[in-house]
Amino acid sequence: MSLTLSVDGARWRAHLRALAHATPGLVPVAKGNGYGFTIGRLARRTQWLLEQGFGTDTLAVGTYDELPPVAKRFHGDLLVLTPWRPFGAALEVDPALDDRVIHTVSRASDLEDLLERQPDARFVLERVTSMLRHGLSARELWSTAPIVAGHRSARLEGIALHLPLAQGSHLGEVTRLVNDVVAAGLDTTTVWVSHLTPGELADLRAAYPDFTIRPRIGTDLWLGDRAALRVTSTVLDAHPVERGDVFGYRGRTAPKSGHILVVSGGTAHGIGLEAPTGDSTIRARAATLARGGLDAVGFVRSPFSIDGKQRLFAEPPHMQASMLFLPHGPRVPEIGEEIDVRVRFTATAFDRVRVD
Repeated sequence: MSLTLSVDGARWRAHLRALAHATPGLVPVAKGNGYGFTIGRLARRTQWLLEQGFGTDTLAVGTYDELPPVAKRFHGDLLVLTPWRPFGAALEVDPALDDRVIHTVSRASDLEDLLERQPDARFVLERVTSMLRHGLSARELWSTAPIVAGHRSARLEGIALHLPLAQGSHLGEVTRLVNDVVAAGLDTTTVWVSHLTPGELADLRAAYPDFTIRPRIGTDLWLGDRAALRVTSTVLDAHPVERGDVFGYRGRTAPKSGHILVVSGGTAHGIGLEAPTGDSTIRARAATLARGGLDAVGFVRSPFSIDGKQRLFAEPPHMQASMLFLPHGPRVPEIGEEIDVRVRFTATAFDRVRVD
């Protein structure tokens, strides 16, 4: 009676080991909903990789609020990706974690404030990229050198680069940014990067053999072998209907004979709460318009599949269940049967995660 993520454990673990082996300096990322697994489970798996000798000595989390559930499951360093600010959760970190937490600093004024509060703080300086989310300009990066030099106990752990997901090589941009690091005269040769391909990482290491490159990887690590993952919903009820029969919260009528299926999985799980995909092609925009047209007349394709075919929502999803319309003809699944669901893992909360 649940929305369930089932994991082929042997295959999933083999993928994790293979990627960790092929990625020196790997920094796993566990944030948000933990890519569907929960961040606690990913913290334990990162500890498992570390104990197997793969060098995953640092785990990246998204926010300061995510530190407590991972700190007790992973025993290494904890990099917080959200930049430090002199307010909120950043000032509420358990002092017992001070020596493990690596802050991200994206403003020179914040660096001064952080080091006044914690002179021996560990931190990375974030250089702004073409993504324009957080970070220091080249001039601002240079201005941090005297600040760091003036605090002898400060522990600069490197420079962080958060790159966009746009198509094409990032190597040219990364090269320019690393040159800025060299010119800033900071006492570090470590660069923390995201969204570089294995080939780009190899080229970057070859171009800067004296630098340590730390790739931060989330999606490609945890979700890189989709064939190891299966999402299922449970069929909770099946009601035969004839054309014109009324059903649902909104008193809709059946367009023709068939069945109304009630299945587990609703808005509380993220079902039906579609996030923008970022697609900019004409085809993608046309598909969006088509979905809008379907919604206007009450027929929207759901992520639930029965015998390999996606079925329509009978009405918008409920909080913990959804109603589907199955026209007369196809096989009606049994109560308790599991059916496949196509979801966006980073936006879905599962009732159960089963790892074989």
